[in-house]
Amino acid sequence: MTYQRYVPPSNFGYIEEHLYRSGQPNELNYPFLERLGLKHIVWLAPEEPNQSFLNFLDDQDIRLHHLGVFNPANAWEPVTEDVVLEALALILDPCHHPMAIMCNLGRHRTGTVVGCLRKLQRWNLASIFEEYRRYAGQKVRLLNEQFIELFDTDLVRIPEDPPKWL
Repeated sequence: MTYQRYVPPSNFGYIEEHLYRSGQPNELNYPFLERLGLKHIVWLAPEEPNQSFLNFLDDQDIRLHHLGVFNPANAWEPVTEDVVLEALALILDPCHHPMAIMCNLGRHRTGTVVGCLRKLQRWNLASIFEEYRRYAGQKVRLLNEQFIELFDTDLVRIPEDPPKWL
């Protein structure tokens, strides 16, 4: 009898029901992702995902939303407000679930979008930053935390039928 091992991608985490986060997966992670039944991926890295992952998405009929913006002048800048608003519009539409939010390592861009979602859910800043830092590890970027703190949730359009966890 053989056992299938299910290995989650780096920095994988459960955000809310049918909403996950991670870094870019590799072949070892695909069986795990298949079990999630994902419909959509919000991709925040400036680069395209690798070809193996694009093939997996195509095979599984998962739609990729590539929102990453490349700024060669400063790769350390946080994601833009426009990218966060576009990502949140996708995240808040239940027809896109199950969904995963991803970037290369699942730390900074993903953490910033998740932090803004948590702010929209009315989490306190200490809890938002604790979650951000848990995934960022030793590589915390204060600009990302400042972005989350100053993010204006009034700019987010809430759909008529939002997810029940909002």
